[in-house]
Amino acid sequence: MWLYAAALVGLCYLLRWYREKQVVSHLRDKYVFITGCDSGFGHLLARQLDLRGLRVLAACLTEKGAQQLRDQTSDRLETVILDVTKTESISAATQWVKERVGDGGLWGLVNNAGISIPTAPNEWLTKHDFMKILDVNLLGLLEVTLSLLSLVRKARGRVVNVSSVVGRVSLLGGGYCISKYGVEAFSDSLRRELSYFGVKVALIEPGFFKTNVTSPEKISRAIQEAWDRVSPEVKEIYGEKFLASVKESVEKLGSQCYNSLYLVTNCMEHALTACHPRTRYSPGWDAKLLFIPMSYMPTWLVDAMVYWRSPRPIKAL
Repeated sequence: MWLYAAALVGLCYLLRWYREKQVVSHLRDKYVFITGCDSGFGHLLARQLDLRGLRVLAACLTEKGAQQLRDQTSDRLETVILDVTKTESISAATQWVKERVGDGGLWGLVNNAGISIPTAPNEWLTKHDFMKILDVNLLGLLEVTLSLLSLVRKARGRVVNVSSVVGRVSLLGGGYCISKYGVEAFSDSLRRELSYFGVKVALIEPGFFKTNVTSPEKISRAIQEAWDRVSPEVKEIYGEKFLASVKESVEKLGSQCYNSLYLVTNCMEHALTACHPRTRYSPGWDAKLLFIPMSYMPTWLVDAMVYWRSPRPIKAL
């Protein structure tokens, strides 16, 4: 009995492996537009796809980031300056993409641009702090996607959205987790709508990797700035010891982040080049073995696990 079950499971994995090894043809003729290419995942993915021979259209926030990318890639790669929080910048980039892809359409759109600060316990933040992250990570992603969707549909191509494990399990205060939950919801609805047109939508849900987004120095500084703005009453309730514990947790998490960014970009590349891409990719063992399983656990159990590891305010019950 167990032997038959093991054989069936093994056969299923073998079939999935075979399907996922099939690669889309004529990759050298396909255009891929990537946001957030100044550094991190976007920068590495642009270089990676350029080596594969795809026609990469890389969007950077700064000219310095664009120049650094051009210096490390072939002449086939082209860059454009894009601020995803500004409609006029998105419109200009969309027109720029249209001029390059022509009648063939846009094969791939990778929504990678993102920020993680301001972040701090929710009570220390303002509405503006939340909106600053949502404007980039969620609203910017939405506007870029809607602006380029007709080109992706024309090519019957791919949309790859970068979410996070904290889009499945909320671990941080501020707008970051909220934005990633929103990306998850938008991607699910978009995938179902576009399936009628042969367009595939994939979600990348990385664990914790060392990028500018997860920089412990920047996050600790943002937490300190939020603390400096709160009222004396709030400071008394939480206490300086709590602030120090939160910063210590951030530093500890930063030291545990993965350096191997290619684990994420390999998933992005597969989502763009495989005939049968996955709906979700979860790069990083912390994602596979901890955070994704946690997202299926009962709420009370997840709360207990997070509560056990979290710092305590000085006047907590």
